[in-house]
Amino acid sequence: MDQLSVEDVVLRYLDHLTVEKGSAANTVSSYRRDLARYAEFLDGLGRTSLTAVTEADVREFLVALRKGNPAEGAAPLADSSVARTLVAARGFHKFAAAEGVVVDDVAHAVRPPKPARRLPKALAVDEVLAILEAAGAPDHPRALRDRAMLELLYSCGARISEVTALDVDDIDTESRAVVLRGKGGKERIVPVGRPAIAAIDAYLVRGRPALVKKSTPALFLNIRGGRLSRQSAWQVLVDAAERAGVRKDVSPHTLRHSFATHLLDGGADVRVVQELLGHSSVTTTQVYTLVTVNTMREVYATAHPRAQ
Repeated sequence: MDQLSVEDVVLRYLDHLTVEKGSAANTVSSYRRDLARYAEFLDGLGRTSLTAVTEADVREFLVALRKGNPAEGAAPLADSSVARTLVAARGFHKFAAAEGVVVDDVAHAVRPPKPARRLPKALAVDEVLAILEAAGAPDHPRALRDRAMLELLYSCGARISEVTALDVDDIDTESRAVVLRGKGGKERIVPVGRPAIAAIDAYLVRGRPALVKKSTPALFLNIRGGRLSRQSAWQVLVDAAERAGVRKDVSPHTLRHSFATHLLDGGADVRVVQELLGHSSVTTTQVYTLVTVNTMREVYATAHPRAQ
């Protein structure tokens, strides 16, 4: 097996992904493209056999991906694309070592670049309010549903999957609380603001009965009486933002980001926000503190006479 060419081992690895691991067709296709790039790079180094490849070669490949090759019209890859391609190469070398094609996994110590930490994009409070108003007009069952759903998303910082999975019994309008089921089925009880409760009450009284076609526990229903899907809920928000004149890219996660940012701007403790969001680690929540620090920095730079 030591005399197998790089291309031969690539084919074996792709078969392994397809047959033994049952990887999706799109995943295998992506690995095929990435490993073809890798095999071409190794060929350029004169490495026709995998036994000749060293850790230095893998690191050089990483550098080449990030630099590109302008002479051949190859642009530098974004860190996310570099990471994906290197993951394919690392998996390939791990497989080759496990199968006895090579003695050592030379790619083991070569780590993909960490993607740049993107700050969450939060809407201004007036933009959120405009979207909520636009979702509830005109006053008919679907509009009542849309307003209640978006009010709830923003009021408790829920994920869209958590809200579309809600049943009627999961929300207590008297105590103003909702039971959310997050990742891994972990439950948390989150308070809900009065405007959201009012919107949900209006929907339950005047909206949901008109949408019900058969008995169902689902809180938010589509026009056929079934549970509203994540995709449909996403479209509700996009349409409301367009009607409100909010030109930013808006997604259900935008309301979640806005919820967290507005709480921290208002003085909320980061650990309380962590619990409300259902984050297992406060480190995940702390990214929002960077947003508020940036906001404070901008205010300081424009308002303080000795800032410049």
